[in-house]
Amino acid sequence: MGKYFGTDGFRGEANKDLTYEHAVQIGRFLGWYYGIKEGKKAKVVIGKDTRRSSYMFEYALCTGLMASGADAYIMHVTTTPSVAYITRVDDFDCGIMISASHNPYYDNGIKLFNGNGEKMDEATILKVEDFIDGKTEVPIAEGHDIGRTVDYVAGRNRYIGYLISMSKYSFKDKKVGLDVANGAAWSIAKSVFDALGAKTYVINDEPDGYNINTDCGSTHIEHLQKYVVEKGLDVGFAYDGDADRCLCVDEKGNVVTGDHILYIYGRYMKDRGKLLNNKVVTTVMSNFGLYKALDKVGIGYEKTKVGDKYVYENMVENGHRIGGEQSGHIIFTKYATTGDGILTSLKMMEVLLARGKKMSELAEPVKFYPQVLKNVRVKSKPDAQNDPDVQAAVKKVADELGDNGRILVRESGTEPVIRVMVEADSDEICEKYVDDVIAVIKEKGHLA
Repeated sequence: MGKYFGTDGFRGEANKDLTYEHAVQIGRFLGWYYGIKEGKKAKVVIGKDTRRSSYMFEYALCTGLMASGADAYIMHVTTTPSVAYITRVDDFDCGIMISASHNPYYDNGIKLFNGNGEKMDEATILKVEDFIDGKTEVPIAEGHDIGRTVDYVAGRNRYIGYLISMSKYSFKDKKVGLDVANGAAWSIAKSVFDALGAKTYVINDEPDGYNINTDCGSTHIEHLQKYVVEKGLDVGFAYDGDADRCLCVDEKGNVVTGDHILYIYGRYMKDRGKLLNNKVVTTVMSNFGLYKALDKVGIGYEKTKVGDKYVYENMVENGHRIGGEQSGHIIFTKYATTGDGILTSLKMMEVLLARGKKMSELAEPVKFYPQVLKNVRVKSKPDAQNDPDVQAAVKKVADELGDNGRILVRESGTEPVIRVMVEADSDEICEKYVDDVIAVIKEKGHLA
């Protein structure tokens, strides 16, 4: 990770951590890097979510791009995966999404995609950061080289058509609930489900610039749980602010997490001979119950660091077809280069209809293990993590848990914190083992 850009873009509070000047500079560099530098006029596509500040950042990015000679194609309010898709299929030099995903409205972010619709490589990101810090200069476009903006709502409509084409089944007579989080899915999801014949029920679809993710969407799924039961719906789907995540609710009002989705669709692929390498890709934070369920049906798995970026890298490197996170970032590499919440919900509908079962029946084999996670503030993360006595304590817990649980100790990527997590048969066992390890960290003087 760089100085400004993390695993999911440049993110922070609007005009405090991430300012409009930053957006102008990012546009300036990208417009030159993909354009005049190569002796051509760059084409860059931009999407945004419903935050009030997204409009400011959109215009700032466009200003920077045009000043460096690029043409900026504006998709307006749309989802992150739609920008990745359109960047790839319509031959743009790069794509930009303005969103802070599941964060509150006062935060915002800038995500960059390469011409293949993948998250931009680290080398190019570092060049962007050097320009922001004044370490490099790029020329201003003049005369006929100055860029322009192009209204590109057609790109969003093309993406909607692509999603509709993904379904093998009609959703006729299926009652489906959607929580669009007052975010980017607001302008897309209902159109897709309506076109496929569903009886679509939508909540949190009145964005005002301030209510994105506020007590709604995949981070507050309890509202959709209640709604599905009250309305007698067959299934519900909740997205986050930029709709790259999807969590489900079954007909009984139970949450179906990203881990459940990996199991349900992974098993569906295996049964049809479509699960290449017979593996799904998870992160280290997936629940132990997922691995037990996959073991029972003979499906293997990979474990990556937390972050859909790392999941995607593993999938591409090894040729795997499905991967994701418990939070609902699910990636289907045959169809997309990033997590896509609406696509995920369509894939879950496909299994529902192909199997002729209820969502609760599909999710039932995954029995979540109780989990306790505690954060420990330390003076030095490496010193605490690598202390021989701490490592011995972790090994002791792992040995005692055996096949009935697991322990995970990892460093936070953003705070001076060590995270100690245990999954086991009961909360009491989890609590005991977490506290045992924390006690050793404390005894060795690592606490901040």
